[in-house]
Amino acid sequence: QVKLVESGGGSVQPGGSQRLSCIVSGYTYTNIYITWFRQPPGKEREGVAGIHNDGVTTYYSDSVKDRFTISRGDADHTFYLQMNSLKPEDTAEYYCAAGGYCGGAVWFWGQGTQVTVSS
Repeated sequence: QVKLVESGGGSVQPGGSQRLSCIVSGYTYTNIYITWFRQPPGKEREGVAGIHNDGVTTYYSDSVKDRFTISRGDADHTFYLQMNSLKPEDTAEYYCAAGGYCGGAVWFWGQGTQVTVSS
């Protein structure tokens, strides 16, 4: 059973930073693609950043490019989303998800972690 657990959410002021973590366990696939999605209140869920488990191939949506950085931890099964220069419109529930490739079907979802950007 593959499990994804997010952490690191909370409240932050505009212009601040936050780092989200996603611990993935229970998978034996040689290829796995981790995507961070977010869902603002009353809006649809969108993918904002993704990374292959090679730790090199990444993707960013235009809304977060140059502000967010996705990375893989040394432990290989921990993935991070470093969020800088946060804006109120970044307020959302953030989800970690696992699939086979960028833009592909999601196989497994985490439970989500709330990020609120407000003064």
